[in-house]
Amino acid sequence: MRRRTSRLTHRRPPSIILRVTPQARPLEDQVAVVTGASRGIGRQIAIDFAKAGAHVVVTARSSENAPSRLPGTIEATARQVEALGRQALAIPVDVTKEEDIQQMAERTLKEFGRCDILVNNAAISAPAPFHETPLKRWDLVMNVNLRGPVMCMQAFLPSMIERKSGRIINISSILAEEVIPPMVSYSVSKVALEKLTQYAGQELKQHGLPVNCLRIEMSIATEGWMYRNPGMDFSDWEKPAAASEAPLWIATQPVDWTGNVVTIADARQAMGKAAEAKAGVEDLRQLRPQ
Repeated sequence: MRRRTSRLTHRRPPSIILRVTPQARPLEDQVAVVTGASRGIGRQIAIDFAKAGAHVVVTARSSENAPSRLPGTIEATARQVEALGRQALAIPVDVTKEEDIQQMAERTLKEFGRCDILVNNAAISAPAPFHETPLKRWDLVMNVNLRGPVMCMQAFLPSMIERKSGRIINISSILAEEVIPPMVSYSVSKVALEKLTQYAGQELKQHGLPVNCLRIEMSIATEGWMYRNPGMDFSDWEKPAAASEAPLWIATQPVDWTGNVVTIADARQAMGKAAEAKAGVEDLRQLRPQ
């Protein structure tokens, strides 16, 4: 399927090639906060940021004290970060709860003194036709996927503005652009997240705080997707690692590059990668009710 170019991207990414090696770690001693990091893409982002030299605050609902039916906990991810020689702080957070987010920010600033990178990755989906979607379920999707990032950004921005340092990376999806009817609530939340990125990027530019968004345009076989869709064939889907190099690339861009929505293919092209991201729209269409 032909890769679609994001209509929301302000301009093409700068041609900077990123190579992470033990000798050259672009995020050396930076502090990254990653939401939804107990499994899937969030966990992989946390690990890759640690490989790039960052200390990582690992947040999600799933912890050893409150395990999920799905594999993965924040403590397990934190141990993987520490195994790479980086500091890790595991904080249980429900991004729909303002008190959880405030405590997350307070603990991060107390432990590390700053947040250099905030990655808003936590998200949920609730596939259903629009007219059959209960408002309670609609509100939950919006609270996790949109209100959660808003509260996380507002929790860390005062300290970032004071330091005139920090950046925010929001994680979106091709469903912000493609129309797949069962995914209406998820899609609407991602459209709004991308628009939030554009506005925040412009407003915070005066403070030297870049805000950008990654639109994942490939199918990623995360634990959540596989658990909720047991009948699907995931053999051609990508592993979470395929989506984690792009956030790392975004985290290394100049501070005046802000308010952009880019795809994995955009980042790979800028990094000089020949591989193209696999389009995942046809795979996602399998979610349509029969």
